[in-house]
Amino acid sequence: MTTPEYIDSLENFEIRDDDVFLVTYPKSGTIWTQNILSLIYHEGHRNETEKIDLLDRVPWLEYNIRHMDYERRPSPRLFATHMPYYLVPKELRNKRGKVIYVLRNPKDVLVSYYHFSKISFILEDEEDFGKCMEEFLTGKGKPCPWVDHVEGWYKHRDDFNILFLMFEDMKRDLRSSVVKICNFLGRRLTEGEIDDVVEKATFNKMKADPRANYEFLNSDQLDLSKGHFLRKGTVGDWKNIMTVGQNERFDSVFKEKMEKLPFKFCWDLNEKT
Repeated sequence: MTTPEYIDSLENFEIRDDDVFLVTYPKSGTIWTQNILSLIYHEGHRNETEKIDLLDRVPWLEYNIRHMDYERRPSPRLFATHMPYYLVPKELRNKRGKVIYVLRNPKDVLVSYYHFSKISFILEDEEDFGKCMEEFLTGKGKPCPWVDHVEGWYKHRDDFNILFLMFEDMKRDLRSSVVKICNFLGRRLTEGEIDDVVEKATFNKMKADPRANYEFLNSDQLDLSKGHFLRKGTVGDWKNIMTVGQNERFDSVFKEKMEKLPFKFCWDLNEKT
């Protein structure tokens, strides 16, 4: 979906002050937050008068699937990316533009990736969850080790104009998260408009919205006979697949790695952290 040469060319990609970059590790709430950003910025999305999908609203920086001329996009431009901090354009690393980094507890990231691999023609179908988990734990996951991605962005946070959001906090109180995003971006929405964003950004609304559910992708990318791009979007789904032994194995490997991070992860919405 991309090339090393194209990634290299992004080093000198010109950043505008009002550019917004959504950054995530895969399966961490990317499409959900893409949809929230689109709803915040575009009245035509909120009132359903425009039928523009998320690939046009918030295109991928490193995967220019529709061959857009990003330089000619009108401001403010919205982008999504899974790239580690050191691959993004250098002007972004010098505090031009704004970055929203969404992170999710790694057990749910792993489980979501495992299920997604079954419908994606691009990814290798991970038939055995145990094998998939071991690759994740040993840092062979895609696109890079989860801890490296999260830690890298956090350690270099002072290089960016950045807001960190937790997927689980967004699930617990979406309205507060939308307000936090608006405040960070300087977007002044009325109370009614914020309510509209929250209502249309719920999982069930997104899953039924052809502009937001990513089922507009080509059939050579997704096998929708095996499932949907948007599956559950829940917290704690790892409990439905991990055995007790696998959970203990995960904790033993990740405990030390997680201690490097300042974030308090929620593993179940019935728990505080």
